Amino acid sequence: METSRKSLPPEAYQELPPGQSYKPYVPADAGVPEVTARSVIWGLFMSLFFTFSIAYLGLKVGTVPEAAIPVAILAVGIGYVYKRKSTILENVILQSIGAASGALVAGAIFTIPALYILGLPTDIVKIFLSTFLGGCLGVLFLTPLRRYFCVEQHGKLPFPEATATTEILVSGESGGQQAMALILGVVVSGVYEFLAIGVRLWDEMINFRFLPFMDNLAVKTKMVLKIDALSAFLGLGYVIGLRYNAVIVAGGLLSHFAFIPAIWFLGQHVPGAVYPGIMPISGMSETQIFTTYVRNIGIGAIFMAGVLGIIKSMPVMIKSFSLGFREIFKGKKGGAAAVARTDRDLNMKTIILGLLATAAGLFLYFLWISNLKLAVIGVVICILLSFLFTTVAAYAIAIVGTNPVSGMTLITIILSSVLLLGAGLAGKEGMAVALLIGAVVCTALSISGSFVTDLKIGYWLGATPRNQERLKFAGILVSALTVGVAIWVLDKAFSFQSGALAAPQANLMATVIKSMMSREPVTWLLYAIGASVALVAELAKVPPLAFALGMYLPLPLTTPLLVGGFISHLVKSSTKDKELAERRNNRGTLISSGFIAGGALMGIVLAVLKLTKLDHYVSLGISMVFEGGRWVDGAPASWFGSYGQIISLAAFALLCGFVYWDARRQK
Repeated sequence: METSRKSLPPEAYQELPPGQSYKPYVPADAGVPEVTARSVIWGLFMSLFFTFSIAYLGLKVGTVPEAAIPVAILAVGIGYVYKRKSTILENVILQSIGAASGALVAGAIFTIPALYILGLPTDIVKIFLSTFLGGCLGVLFLTPLRRYFCVEQHGKLPFPEATATTEILVSGESGGQQAMALILGVVVSGVYEFLAIGVRLWDEMINFRFLPFMDNLAVKTKMVLKIDALSAFLGLGYVIGLRYNAVIVAGGLLSHFAFIPAIWFLGQHVPGAVYPGIMPISGMSETQIFTTYVRNIGIGAIFMAGVLGIIKSMPVMIKSFSLGFREIFKGKKGGAAAVARTDRDLNMKTIILGLLATAAGLFLYFLWISNLKLAVIGVVICILLSFLFTTVAAYAIAIVGTNPVSGMTLITIILSSVLLLGAGLAGKEGMAVALLIGAVVCTALSISGSFVTDLKIGYWLGATPRNQERLKFAGILVSALTVGVAIWVLDKAFSFQSGALAAPQANLMATVIKSMMSREPVTWLLYAIGASVALVAELAKVPPLAFALGMYLPLPLTTPLLVGGFISHLVKSSTKDKELAERRNNRGTLISSGFIAGGALMGIVLAVLKLTKLDHYVSLGISMVFEGGRWVDGAPASWFGSYGQIISLAAFALLCGFVYWDARRQK
């Protein structure tokens, strides 16, 4: 019988005293239905449905909506259709299978469309093999690290996306006040983001340039403080907490308040363009300087932070894989019955044999599209970089909920191009092979980053890890089969070469691979500067990956995280009663999880409105209301240009006040 508890225990988000272990929502000895026909079939359907929809939306609007939260919400709703309501563990399995769609789509659309853009030969089979084999690598490399990230790092890493999804699943079970708090967060977030983005009643981006001294600072030094004032980012920041957010924003301030002004100042004395720029630095905006130069410094920092993370987690990796080799050569000692249900992973023998089978599949795949020498190079790059970057992807998702997969894929393509050029492969064939290698690695990292979220959800709720791990392959298979068809159909309908679909990441990859195969220089100096910064952060006892993510991500995305983290700190400090402070913080977490969910859902709604061009008519309708019945094409209200920034700041301040006020209502 399922546990009677209807909320997560307080220690779910806290570090535990030495010797104490976390007790999940569903105890290990509870006989609760988990892998059933409904959980698997609906999970596969979600994987199919969201792969098609997210691929189209991602290529059209340039971002990949996250599938985990919408799938979790649908899982809860579907459970009420049946005579026997779905158990929370059935919903975990459904969510884990369905969430494969968003991760695999990101891996595919960041790289595969570049083949079409460059006019290189490709087909559905190549897309399927690249994404499926990459997805398998992501699951197989992450599984041995589950205990490290989910158990050993319990309470130390915030897991913001996993927190939001878990709260949705638990609220579906508990109902009452807890569910109402989450629903309230979803409604407030949805309305706020619809007004800010959908009908543009105020400016989404606050740059403070309505203040004269801030405007002068921006003009004279290119130092611009920006906040993307959206509820989803505020909620994400609350869940992450103040400590990690402060480190992330510190990295962002280094990039935007040190590197950008320094590059702009020095660039005034250089008359022409400085590689990789195509125009003089003196004529660049702060955003252009960031995307052209500073982001490369951030990529170098992420790479070095990843190397440091690999070194730290190497004992765990060695221990995990050494156990697997002992199982193969000496036989397994002890039975599975000795291990609690909630701690059973895939057999290490299965993982190692799976890796060998995937490596063999990659070898045959690359042999099919190239030759023996290049097939060996391709397999080595895919296995090595997927193995090394898996830790980076998992840490990034666990810290900030954002996977810097495009930066790591860029590194993969650059290294692949260098090695392929050294092996004598250039031109169109070299570009195709390098991009397909990048597609494999990109999908592996995207899946591993997403899967660590699923495993953490399962850890909190008491799912069987082995069930999540083996059924993830089914979701990956369906998504890989679907995404190839989706990309092929979209190219036939719109043509990636025409630019009808934005595909910004794929266009970036196409540009980089074309310049690499033309033997243009690589920005090694910028990468080295970033790597040096990460080393300094490590020596200063600052979490290097969090700092590097702040350097890599645009400042407008990280500053609202700090605001959310500060509100979390204020809520926790609002009373000296520890129990009451914990209750208030839990209430704030529920509201913030609703903000994240509402932002994700409204993002999909607004994307659909944009694709169907209904957003134009909505804006005009709002315009008629605020402009006395006159149709105004463009901004929906005349005050937007003059007062949009001030109104946005006031609206964001009210939103922050609402979170603090609502959390403090908890008695």
